Amino acid sequence: MKQRLLWKLLLLNIVPVIAIIILVVWLAIDQLAAGYFMALMDKYEVSPDDIHQMFLTAVHRYLLWATIAALGLAFIISYFLMRRILQPLSQMSVITREVAKGNFSARVEVISKDEVGQLGIAFNRMADSLAKVEQLRKTMVADVAHELRTPLTNLRGYLEALNDKVLPPAPETFEMLQQEIMRLVSLVENLQQLAKADAARAFLKREKLSLAEVVEQMLTLYQPHFQEKNITVEKIVPPDAGFVMADRDKLLQAVRNLVENAWKYTPQNGRVTISIQPTKDTVKVVISNNGLGIPENDLPFIFERFFRADRSRSRDAGGAGIGLAIVKELIEAHGGHVGAESDGNETRIWFSLPT
Repeated sequence: MKQRLLWKLLLLNIVPVIAIIILVVWLAIDQLAAGYFMALMDKYEVSPDDIHQMFLTAVHRYLLWATIAALGLAFIISYFLMRRILQPLSQMSVITREVAKGNFSARVEVISKDEVGQLGIAFNRMADSLAKVEQLRKTMVADVAHELRTPLTNLRGYLEALNDKVLPPAPETFEMLQQEIMRLVSLVENLQQLAKADAARAFLKREKLSLAEVVEQMLTLYQPHFQEKNITVEKIVPPDAGFVMADRDKLLQAVRNLVENAWKYTPQNGRVTISIQPTKDTVKVVISNNGLGIPENDLPFIFERFFRADRSRSRDAGGAGIGLAIVKELIEAHGGHVGAESDGNETRIWFSLPT
């Protein structure tokens, strides 16, 4: 591809230009210089016929040699210049084949800032995005396998023990089996919610919603859970909390995940504060709770899939690490943003939506 394009550019740029220049010079010599030469011959009363023909022959001969030399020099210079300019295109062709094979490590060497250089930069960004997506895919597959392995291993152990009559078929045994099955069901449901959140951008049914009403609905739903742990819930909702254009079901899902996290990670007799902060163009919802904070190094990753700040927690207590990932997908689908802050005693998770 590169060689064919290179020769096409050389032929299109060099041959017509040099041909036009030589033609102009040729005609100029025949019409102007030759006429001027004959005028001199007439002035000095010299017979111009033979000398005139000798003059034109000599000039044409040297002009042809000059044309050949100019074409050769132009081809050599242009060949190396265009070869250097087209080098990123050749690299892209090779790297594209590597990407198709699953190798995302190669990058284009950008040697200029022109259009070809900008294309190389854009190509490298695309390769970086593909590499990130592939890494996320591999990580997610590994995480899903890890999440499924524990309950499946437990189920297998219980069933083998029941089959070998090592474990009696008591109600307690069936209750443990049911718990493991429910863990699997919960994980599958979370994965399904995450898949729906990924596709949320294409299926939003926007309507005018009051964030205050959405938050109040979720707090009412989780009130028994907060009372069970004797958690104090404080709401800070200004009168002008404002409205947002959002999908009701998806916004409820996002708020529900955040409220559930606040209830789950707040200690007994703890405190949860939910505030709505309207600004000129956005409405921000902040959910904070006391208790063990999130390490600073973990804060940038808590919205990643299957990430848990406290890796020592069991899956029963800490979940699968999908809830905040779902929140991020749903809020960003609405054009909003999410974030988190934490110190030693309090954690604040927030999201903002455009008004």
